[in-house]
This record gives sequence, structure tokens and C-alpha cells, in this order.
Amino acid sequence: MVGVTDPLALLRRAYGDLAGLLAGLPEHDAWTPSGCSGWTLLDLTQHLVYDAQRGLVALSTPEPGPPDTDAVGYWRAWQPAPGDDGVWRTLVVASAAEGFADLVGTYTATTRAVLVAADRVDPTDLVGTQGHVLTVADLLSSLTVETAVHHLDAVHRLDREGPASGPLAEVRRVLEGLHGGPLPTDWDDVTAALRATGRAPLTAGDRAALGPAAERLPLFG
Repeated sequence: MVGVTDPLALLRRAYGDLAGLLAGLPEHDAWTPSGCSGWTLLDLTQHLVYDAQRGLVALSTPEPGPPDTDAVGYWRAWQPAPGDDGVWRTLVVASAAEGFADLVGTYTATTRAVLVAADRVDPTDLVGTQGHVLTVADLLSSLTVETAVHHLDAVHRLDREGPASGPLAEVRRVLEGLHGGPLPTDWDDVTAALRATGRAPLTAGDRAALGPAAERLPLFG
């Protein structure tokens, strides 16, 4: 995977920061609206558990190859609609959860298991996830991007620290790969993550800078 020297280190930082954030929140913050439309922080945490489980399953699903996607291409097929069954399943399961603290504990334990599993395989090994075959390095990138973007969602209404610069830079690298070129240079990495995924609206200046390419945003949901 060009441009990323240690995808495991990036994921370890992304997971550690987000798990630490969630573990430090009081129970009543679970009902705070997140940056994902229609989801509270409790719903978002349930989704995070699902994604960490995806990573753990993938790391135990070796594939002979050849790969059919990479760290950028993975996101081209991942455009869930607002009425997607997975969105509603997350809401229902989260509402039935025993409690926010328990859910955060499950997330923390699962992310730790993902990191252990990832450290036991080669970054060039091929694994399967969601009907695709890709390298372990590209899988770890997808997990890092998901975690960093959702970290921004988690702090949407909270006065808390966002994701670290390394994971955010990986988000931008993937977004620019999807975009087919650089995003506006006056966007810092947080702005790029928010605007290119539709979490923040484009300004008139953004549309002028992007030109016709503005119509292709958001690049993923």
C-alpha cells in the first residue's frame, strides 16, 4: 500500500484514541447526537463494535487471491443509503444494549483483539471482507479510516479531542484517491474529512475551487 509505512501503528493509534475517548464519557453522553445523521453516540458505538468485528473476522479469513480491491477501492462500493437495513439494525441493537459502558467495554476488547491478530500476519497477506479480497495492509487502512471519521462523529457535540494527525492523514490520502487528485489546499485534514464525506456542507468557495468535481462529493458516507 503506497504511502503508508506502518498501517498497524496507524490503526493502533486510531483505536486507542477513540476507545480512550469513549471510556472516559459519562453514561448520559450516550444519548448525545453524533455526527452521523440520526445516530446518538450509543448507536455510533454499536456501529464501531460491528466494524471492529469485521476486522477481526477478516484477519481470520485468508484468501488465495488475487486481490480485487485496495485501500481506496474498498470505499467506492461502500455507499450506504439512509434507509439501509444495516443502519436500522444498528439503531435497534443499540437500543437494546445493556448499557453504554458495557458497549464501550466490548468495543475496547474487540479492538485489542484486532490489533493482536493483525500483528500475527504479514501486511501483504490476502484476506476477505464484505465480498472483497485485499491485503492486510489495505484492510487495516479501511479500519483506520472508519475509526478516524467516526472519531470526528463522536466529538461532534462534545468538547473532546479529535483523532490524531496520522489517522487523519490516512483519511485524506484515501479521499484524494477517490477524488482522483488533491482536495482544496485550504482544507486541513479535519475539514477534508468532514466536507468530502458530506458531514459538513461545501461553501461557495469550495464549489468554485472544486469545479465540476464538487458534484461527486460526498466521496463516501
